[in-house]
Amino acid sequence: MAENNKKKGISGKDLYVNSGYLFGSRVPFREKKRPLRILSAGNYKLYTWPKLPTLRPKGRVDWQIIYIAAGKGHFVLDGKEVIVPAGNMILYQPKQVQDYYYFGKDGTQVWFVHFTGREVRNILKHYGIPTDGYVLHTGLSREYEELFRRMRDELVHCSWGYEEMLTYLFRELLVTMHRHMTENMPPVSGFIRDEIERAGRYFEEHYNEEINIEQYAVSRNMSTSWFNRSFRSAMGTSPMRFILDVRIRNAQALLETTDYSISVIAGLVGYDNPLYFSRLFRKAKGLSPAKYRKTFREQFIAGVPGE
Repeated sequence: MAENNKKKGISGKDLYVNSGYLFGSRVPFREKKRPLRILSAGNYKLYTWPKLPTLRPKGRVDWQIIYIAAGKGHFVLDGKEVIVPAGNMILYQPKQVQDYYYFGKDGTQVWFVHFTGREVRNILKHYGIPTDGYVLHTGLSREYEELFRRMRDELVHCSWGYEEMLTYLFRELLVTMHRHMTENMPPVSGFIRDEIERAGRYFEEHYNEEINIEQYAVSRNMSTSWFNRSFRSAMGTSPMRFILDVRIRNAQALLETTDYSISVIAGLVGYDNPLYFSRLFRKAKGLSPAKYRKTFREQFIAGVPGE
């Protein structure tokens, strides 16, 4: 297969697919005993692949949620073609006709999850997810992608308790969807989303270095005000707060797992001044770094239950 694709000039640069399936089976089924069961999850990303169609005239026996993370999808809903841009999800119920396609020229990226169970309809209702239509205006969020990715990984690796973890992650997805749908988050274009994702990856990889937001924005041919506004719109926080959160999170890990001094840890997460780092840490966590370490070891390492 790989050799044939090579002859045709087909490669992973044309179409990216990464999916996980319950028991490794691609055959869907209807669960009648358990309240909820996750059957599959994954994503598609089109680069130069011209068109990726899906046609299921009789639908499937399970439920499906499709998240348009970038680009757009073309869906035939109730006999009419609807173009669904990034920042929306599609909910298919069992036996509903599924007729949709993506174009490579749109740079479309989608995530999906298939699920079943005797209580699915009630679960969706509990989390405020409407079932009387197809398109859910959920907005764009990195949280969605992370939850879809984690569900896919659980299905791939099948670690101990993975089915329980899958239902937990799926319920977290529903909570996140409800929050974004009720908060009426402003729509974010595919271009902005790509830029903000790039920025987020850069900040996470270089958090322990000196980062100048203005210089970064200029390097991407953006004004600082436009970049800050777009970042907050897409991520729900400012660039500086995002970087601070990454630094504090990694400082926590170092305090919990090493005996490095506070000065050393401050330097490792990007602060030359340990006193300034300590003030930031206290403001973020409510404890000084030293007190945080002491409390953590008393409660978790020594086995003393926390309050």
